[in-house]
Amino acid sequence: MTGPPSLQRRRLASRLNALSVCVVTTFAALAVAFWYFQVVMNAEYVRLAENNHQRRLALRAPRGILYDREFRPLVENRDAYTISILREHSRDLDRVVRRLAEATGVAEQRIRDELDRHRSEPRYRPVVVIGDASLAQVSAVLARRLDFELPDVVVERVPTRRYPALGVGAHLLGYVGEASEAQVQTGGLRPGAVVGQSGVERAYNTELMGTDGERRVMVNSVGREIATLQEIAASEGRRLQLTIDLDLQLAAEHAFHALGYQGAAAFLDPRSGEVLALVSLPAYDPNNFATGIDRATWIRLNTDVLKPLQNRAIQGRYSPGSTFKAVVAAAALEEGIITPVFTVTCRGGATFYGRFFQCHSKSGHGPVDLRHAIEKSCNTYFYTVGNMVGIERLHKWAALLGLAGKTGIDLPNEVESLVPSPEWKKARTGEKWYAGETISVAIGQGQVSVTPISLANLYAAVANGGPHCPPRLLKAINDGQGWRPPDEVAAPEGPRLKPETVAALHDGFWLVVNGAGTGGRARIPGHDVAGKTGTAQVISLEGGRRAAGRTERDLRDHGWFAFFAPRDNPEIAGVVFAEHGEHGSSAAPIARHVLETYFAKREGRPLPAFEAPPGAPAPAAARGAGAGQ
Repeated sequence: MTGPPSLQRRRLASRLNALSVCVVTTFAALAVAFWYFQVVMNAEYVRLAENNHQRRLALRAPRGILYDREFRPLVENRDAYTISILREHSRDLDRVVRRLAEATGVAEQRIRDELDRHRSEPRYRPVVVIGDASLAQVSAVLARRLDFELPDVVVERVPTRRYPALGVGAHLLGYVGEASEAQVQTGGLRPGAVVGQSGVERAYNTELMGTDGERRVMVNSVGREIATLQEIAASEGRRLQLTIDLDLQLAAEHAFHALGYQGAAAFLDPRSGEVLALVSLPAYDPNNFATGIDRATWIRLNTDVLKPLQNRAIQGRYSPGSTFKAVVAAAALEEGIITPVFTVTCRGGATFYGRFFQCHSKSGHGPVDLRHAIEKSCNTYFYTVGNMVGIERLHKWAALLGLAGKTGIDLPNEVESLVPSPEWKKARTGEKWYAGETISVAIGQGQVSVTPISLANLYAAVANGGPHCPPRLLKAINDGQGWRPPDEVAAPEGPRLKPETVAALHDGFWLVVNGAGTGGRARIPGHDVAGKTGTAQVISLEGGRRAAGRTERDLRDHGWFAFFAPRDNPEIAGVVFAEHGEHGSSAAPIARHVLETYFAKREGRPLPAFEAPPGAPAPAAARGAGAGQ
């Protein structure tokens, strides 16, 4: 800087003034900017900051696959797409619902109903409003998300159950559904978890569920994912091998459908208790439940008079009819009350305690011993023997042979089979047991009421001579370390029957099928099928006459066929229950077809086609003979 000192001082002051003005102007501008952004734009930037955040997305674990005993898949998984609404960051939920309904073609009210159903849940949790979206619906939503029309709507791919077509094995396999509030509270489940609700799906839900994963992402202010921060993969549930043989299951259900019957059936391996097939008809389609059943279908299933949701095999109780005579015979022989050659002369009935009890053969069977009384299903013989045994010992042996109470099958909601006792009647009615009541019980009528699975359990016990093995459906588990048997297998229960008892029962039941008995429709040459038919009254004959023309209820009798084969070395045993089949012989062809399928597989032959026997009664036929055959 040159010039006189006074000039230099003036120039320096001028420059300092200019610098001061610049500094003041700059800080003033900054102050104005801070005021604008922090005050004027505060609400907008708060919204943007809140919307630009992390989001946690649950990754649902695939449930374990269910296989039959030959490792054929029974229940698998498939990919499905769900469409959810994120309520937490939605500024106009009504608009989102309207736009989503327009895009997907789903009724607006249905979407609102789903939101209302989850109203009590935290707002940060997505609400699934379309459970099994079509590809067209998914494409429509994704296109609108790119256009920022539906930023609060999320599409997720989730594993979903796929069950056999036509409801095959529906009741034994069960179905899945969203966990109820009670299940969430008592089972430690997260809301929205998919759990087993019936059948094997429920019985082994813990093993099948697996462990859910999680994906943590960063999303921007319009809901678009901008980065994946962390992903923890879901782990599949354990795979289970069931004891079911798919071929036998299909054979049993096909035979029921071919004859037009509803009912139930259970086929067991008497040596191990393994369930080879378990049928309950009418059935339902578990696929309807896989992604959330719609209200109309749920109402229809619950109001159907045929009760398709009821597992008749373990929850239906019916009079066993003459199939109960196995208990009477075993009790009498084991207690030493009779021998197999004990003879009763049947003249069409007999009088006990001042009342005449009629045999189903009005002309009588003449003198019959135990084997031929079983063959001809002589009621008079079993009236007499049952009266000699008494109700206490009948109840005792029904329990020892696995008929009374629950079988313990590994399915939920099994009901108890009832074989009455004096103590039971006293507790139930406050009255004592009258000896005359035992006469009806001796032929499986009166107050005897059993499930098909318990009757199958009884005949499995008779087949192998005791002790009986409680029925079970789980054969092996694979937890990633290979297949292994379940940790706990119920031990055989009950006593071993005397050889002479087993021989007499096996001979009598063999004659039912291969002699002059009523089970001839189950005969298979070369395979020594043994069995017993039974006819169970829905209503007494007198009651039926009074109700004729006054009720729409089906009053036709039920038909039973209990069996085992081969006679001398049983490999398969069980029961077929034909609801309103009128006669036990109506159920026998179903058992025969399953047994033919079993033996064809064992011998390496082609599986047989079902053939209805000549003269097989149609389900709509008129009422036949009375109970007891």
